[in-house]
Amino acid sequence: MRPVDGQLGRARVTEPDPQFEALLLYLKETRGFDFTGYKRSSLMRRVNRRMAQAGVDDYAQYLDFLQVHQEEFTALFNTILINVTAFFRDTEAWEYLRAEVVPQLLAARSPDAPLRVWSAGCASGQEAYTLAILLAEVLGVEEFRRRVKIYATDVDEEGLNEARHATYGEREVSGLDPVLLERYFEPQGNRFVFRKDLRRSVIFGRNDLVQDAPISRIDLLACRNTLMYFNAETQSRMLSRFHFALAEHGVLFLGKAEMLLSHSNLFLPVDLKRRMFRKVPRLPVVPGSVLVDMPRAVQSSELVGLDLLRYEAFLASPVAQIVVTTDGLVAMGNRQAQAQFGVGARDVGRPFRDLDLSYRPVELRRYIEQAQLERRMANVCDVEYPRAGGDTQYFDIQVHPLVGGDSSLLGVTLVFQDVTSSKRLQDDLEHANRQLETAYEELQSTVEELETTNEELQSTVEELETTNEELQSTNEELETMNEELQSTNDELQTINDELRERSIRLDEANAFLETILTSLRAGVAVLGKDMHVQVWNRRAEDLWGLRVEEAVGQHFLNLDIGLPTDRLRPALRGALNDGVECTDLELEAVNRRGRSITVRVTCSPLLSGGVPSGAILVMEHEERPG
Repeated sequence: MRPVDGQLGRARVTEPDPQFEALLLYLKETRGFDFTGYKRSSLMRRVNRRMAQAGVDDYAQYLDFLQVHQEEFTALFNTILINVTAFFRDTEAWEYLRAEVVPQLLAARSPDAPLRVWSAGCASGQEAYTLAILLAEVLGVEEFRRRVKIYATDVDEEGLNEARHATYGEREVSGLDPVLLERYFEPQGNRFVFRKDLRRSVIFGRNDLVQDAPISRIDLLACRNTLMYFNAETQSRMLSRFHFALAEHGVLFLGKAEMLLSHSNLFLPVDLKRRMFRKVPRLPVVPGSVLVDMPRAVQSSELVGLDLLRYEAFLASPVAQIVVTTDGLVAMGNRQAQAQFGVGARDVGRPFRDLDLSYRPVELRRYIEQAQLERRMANVCDVEYPRAGGDTQYFDIQVHPLVGGDSSLLGVTLVFQDVTSSKRLQDDLEHANRQLETAYEELQSTVEELETTNEELQSTVEELETTNEELQSTNEELETMNEELQSTNDELQTINDELRERSIRLDEANAFLETILTSLRAGVAVLGKDMHVQVWNRRAEDLWGLRVEEAVGQHFLNLDIGLPTDRLRPALRGALNDGVECTDLELEAVNRRGRSITVRVTCSPLLSGGVPSGAILVMEHEERPG
């Protein structure tokens, strides 16, 4: 989005937080995760959430916390990399892909041609397996196994490990058509496993869409609800790589929050509503590049015939030239390159990025990358190069991709055209033009009035564009928050399921214990350390006429029953304090019917970790005659 001024106001730019940027740099340097291209609003929100869980107040403290607690990286990355996905998510888009897009892709190829598919940002694998199911339905299982390769990539290793297992719970497959579930998944306990014969066609691997090289010759590229997490600059860089990855007329399948309204030079919509886009063809591109050995300076004594002639012609070229390999190493430099920039035989084999020339006075590395990616010449015009004596030279720099006979990329050559004379002549002509322009002030006034009108129209157009981009950004932010909420809901659902299962197990254990106590023929009372009744079984109720709710919580020695509880005090004290068991203590008592009975009492300690925490009283009785 371009900043605007005048009657449109000024675009508000949020200053970056230095501490937060330092944290992102630390994550990139230590763990290889580059989050610098992510949108700061959603990224900071997720990092703040993890910091609150870890009990840390600011970013500087959290960086120190990460250095001390290595296990915290996993929790942080799981919070940042929200893996919200599902089988056939946005059903209407998938149906359009099956009915319209895939048949067109197949019709443009011979019956034996392979079909290469890339699921970028595959999370836990549901999208990759959805692609496999859809293509198997269109092609048939045999044709699918013979022709289709699906490359599924993500930056999150934990999610990739889950995807490789291809095992999903009932809730995760609940949205699948039952017919497809039965056809493509095998039940295994309470989980479902994707068919092994089709699983071999799905290849999982780690790929950072911001930093790593793209997979090539792709016919269908699905990258859904991933671009929206990145800022506009990073999105443009990723889309350029997607363009390179796709074969001619390949299709890009995006999420519902991603529009590509400002990248019509790379992709044109097939169906904007379903977010299907087709690659805009450029110069013919054959992906891949050859691997070369470390270059070294060529010795003229090693060359003969035409090779020697070509080499000497290169060295004697009147313009400075430098050749760089696909790996970014200096392969050759001629005499003019040595004279103008000091790049000669001693620099052969060095990384080009280590040379001052690579970034001063102009950043050449991005033009090299552009030439390699697009396979066409990149131009840098009117570059000022200050000389030691205070003079300034001007160069037009051409970056040419070097392509081998098999169309493989060999490297690039940089040609430096000295345009100092023409530049100075141009400056003289511009000075003369400025003098002539003075004579046309009246005409210029009329032109300025027309330009003012045009600028007003342009301002209106820019205002509309700005509004449109702000709405798009808001839509992406809302979609991001929606996925975060969905992720939180899934976590809460999992916790709820675990609590429910534990509650069931506890109820079963309590019921089992109640059955045991009820089945005993003797009265049982369990006392706590303070001699308060904790358990009072049904046989004890029948014996003494005291209900459970009347006994539990009362001090045992204070119970109004026909048992001389005072005589039990020594036995209870021995069980509670010393863990001593007292058996076969016979007491004369009166039961709930008022009859005299002899009660045989066993007092045992209730041990917890070998330490008495209470006492168990077992009361068996026999009635005396008459």
